Amino acid sequence: MAYYDEIEIEDMIFNEEEGSYYYPCPCGDIFSITLQELYNGDEIAHCPSCSLVIRVIYDPEDFKQEEEGAADDTEGAAEEIETQ
Repeated sequence: MAYYDEIEIEDMIFNEEEGSYYYPCPCGDIFSITLQELYNGDEIAHCPSCSLVIRVIYDPEDFKQEEEGAADDTEGAAEEIETQ
């Protein structure tokens, strides 16, 4: 698969209410990836308005630990990631 870009998760914007990370797309829309997708090991964020995709660079271990501790607590994972 060809990626438009590879983006560090630290460079993405996290929306705590939605449990998703966002990054601006050149088409004017926004790439998005959810915490659940990250928990599942997914690393591809899609733009809903065009065919571009980005690869999200992150440490899966940061999300795996939180999933084992509290599968329904997505805030803990986000706070841990943001403080690193």
